[in-house]
Amino acid sequence: MNGLLSLRRLPIESKRSIVTFAWARLGLTVLGVLLVLGLGVPYDGRLLVLVAGVGLPWSLLNLALAMRSPSRAVTPPIAAVGDVLILVAVEIVVPDAYGVVRFLALTALAIHAHFQGERVGLALAVFAIPALVVPTAFWFDAARADLLVLYEAAFATAALTTVALVGGFRTAETASRLRARDLTRRTMQTEADIRRRFSESLHDGPVQELIGLDMALAAAAGEAGREGATKTAGILADAQAMAQRNLRVLRDEMIDLGPSAFAELSYDIAVERQLPVWERRYGLELGLDLDDADLPSELEGYLFLITQEAVVNAARHGHAERVVVTLRREHGEIALTIADDGRGFGAVDPLGAAEPGHVGLASIRQRAELMRGELTIDSSPQGVALTVRAPDPGADGAA
Repeated sequence: MNGLLSLRRLPIESKRSIVTFAWARLGLTVLGVLLVLGLGVPYDGRLLVLVAGVGLPWSLLNLALAMRSPSRAVTPPIAAVGDVLILVAVEIVVPDAYGVVRFLALTALAIHAHFQGERVGLALAVFAIPALVVPTAFWFDAARADLLVLYEAAFATAALTTVALVGGFRTAETASRLRARDLTRRTMQTEADIRRRFSESLHDGPVQELIGLDMALAAAAGEAGREGATKTAGILADAQAMAQRNLRVLRDEMIDLGPSAFAELSYDIAVERQLPVWERRYGLELGLDLDDADLPSELEGYLFLITQEAVVNAARHGHAERVVVTLRREHGEIALTIADDGRGFGAVDPLGAAEPGHVGLASIRQRAELMRGELTIDSSPQGVALTVRAPDPGADGAA
C-alpha cells in the first residue's frame, strides 16, 4: 500500500501553474509550426503534418483540459505519456530532428517531474528514455555507434538527474507545505475551541447575569412608577437601557465568533444573525444569496471567518457601501463570493508573491487552502469580487 501511495501525483496547490504549462506547450507548438513554414516546409511536409496535425490539436486539448479540470491535465497517462509519444513520432518521421527532440524531452520531463514528484517523475523518465532511444538505433549510422552510445548515455544521465533533482525538490517542498498546513489546521482548530469555550463562558456568565439584571431593573422601575417615584423610575430606566446595550454588545460579540462557537448554528444562520451587526458597525448595505449550506461544522466555520474578514476588508480598506455575499453548491464545488462596490486594489496584485501586508487576505487564503480550495480576486475601480472555491464534501464522489 505504501508503495502505491508513494507513486501518487503530488497535490497541486493552484491551477495557475498547470494552465501556464499548457499555454507554454501550445506556444512551443505554434512556434514549431512557424519555423517549419519559415524553412520552406522541409522533409516533404511530413514534419508540418505531424506538428500541425497532431501536436497543435494535442496542445489545444491540454489547454482546454487544464482550464476545465487542472488535476486531470497533469495526470501521467494523459499528459506526460502523450508528450513523449509525440516526440517519439517526430523522431521517427524526421530523424534529423534528433537534437531538438532530446532538448524538448528534457524540458518536458523536468516540468512533469515538478508536477508529479520524484517517484512518478522517475517512472516517467524510465518510460521515456527507451521510447526515445530505441527508434534512433534503426537510423543512426552504424559506423558511428560509439558516438550514439555517448549521446544516449548523456541524454539518459541528464534526464534521470534532472527528474530526480526537480522531483526531489518538489516532493520535499510539498512535504514541508503539508506539515505547515497540518500545523495551521491544528492551530485554527485550537482557535475554534477557544472561541467555543469563550462563547459558552459569556453565555453562561455575563449574559445570564445581564438578563437577570435587566429583568430586576424592569421590575424595580415598574414598582417605582406605581409609587410615584418618578426620578427613581427614570434612573432605573437608564440603568435598564445600559444593561440592554451591554447585553446586545455581548450577543453581537458571541455571534461574531462564528458558527464554530455554537453547535446549533449553521453558516447561513450565523451570517444572517451577523448581518445587522455588520450593517450597524460599518454602515454597509449587505445582501445575501445563500444556498442551504448543511456542511461540516469545521467547514462552515472557515466559510464564516472568510466572509467576516472579506466584509471587514471591504468596509475598512475598500470604503465599500454595498456588499453581496453569495454561496453556491454546484458541480461538486462550494463557491463563496463576497462582492463589494469599493475602490478595489488599484494596480496592486493582492495575491502577488512579492506583495507585502494584506494580513486579512493571507488569513482568507490559509482557510481556503485548509478547505482544499482556491482563492481568486477580481479587482477593478468598480469594486472587488473575492471568490473561494472548494470541493463540496456532500457531493457524490467527493474525496
